[in-house]
Amino acid sequence: MLNLPTASALRVMILGVNGQVGWQLQQQGLNLKTLGRFPVEMIPIARQGTPLTLDLTDPWAIQMLIQTYQPQILINGAAYTAVDRAESEPELAIKINGTAPGILAEELDKIGGLLIHYSTDYVFDGQSTTPYLETDQTNPINVYGQSKRIGEQAIQASTNNYLILRTSWVYDSRGKNFLLTMGQLAQTQPQLKVVKDQIGSPTSAPLIARITYQILGQLLNTPDWQTLTGLYHLTAQGFTSWYGFAEKIVAHLAESSSHPLAALIPIPTRDYPTAAQRPAFSRLNCQKLQKTFGITLPAWEREFGIVWQTWLQSRPT
Repeated sequence: MLNLPTASALRVMILGVNGQVGWQLQQQGLNLKTLGRFPVEMIPIARQGTPLTLDLTDPWAIQMLIQTYQPQILINGAAYTAVDRAESEPELAIKINGTAPGILAEELDKIGGLLIHYSTDYVFDGQSTTPYLETDQTNPINVYGQSKRIGEQAIQASTNNYLILRTSWVYDSRGKNFLLTMGQLAQTQPQLKVVKDQIGSPTSAPLIARITYQILGQLLNTPDWQTLTGLYHLTAQGFTSWYGFAEKIVAHLAESSSHPLAALIPIPTRDYPTAAQRPAFSRLNCQKLQKTFGITLPAWEREFGIVWQTWLQSRPT
């Protein structure tokens, strides 16, 4: 049973606040006066740089943190996200993405806490021709996807008090991501070769954080909240290729740049070898989340425009 406070504030612990999603969760959380009917106390945590720190490779540290601070809600925005490097560091990827979420879930279950955890489209092999449902068979084709799937299974084996939100192609106006990389390269290179035969849904970190708080607020206001827990897909609507995403970035950049920009050249995956294999098709069907919580997810192009304006305002002049 979810251990909700009777008088004091709802303790919401956010892991990974230096990352893209974690940072947005922290920033948006600062503007939250309540979640559901409860006042909120935010507890931001990163591996370093925050008053409270946590190393997700240390099981004892995870246990002690939860036992000491007793969060009612823990949002895990931390992850090992270096997809290619994971091929040479499988043990580290699995510790952070697989083992740690299971320990978080187990410890939270002991105190009646709710775990919100993010997973990935890379748990699928990309062989489908229709958007993946939550009930579709997983079959990750790289170590990163395998580690995230292990994390999902560990959570589901440890507690019923969880929300696992699978998302895809995450980007923001800060951090390390496709938008910022392409934006920089387009201004410094004469041409860019970009893969055109991998299909997915670019999803902004601000959108992920915003929807997380929306569904969490609904869950806390629902007497039979257990009916709302489980696994959901959460992406912006619509889809494109990496080449299409790059086209959008360069087109927006052209509106504010007086300098020549890189020419984009579409290429097949086979012409861009990487250490980790990527799924060719990783669209996620988000109807379950939209119907359960009555939420309409926006088009990826709309969210991209919002993030782009944020980036324009923040970049050096």
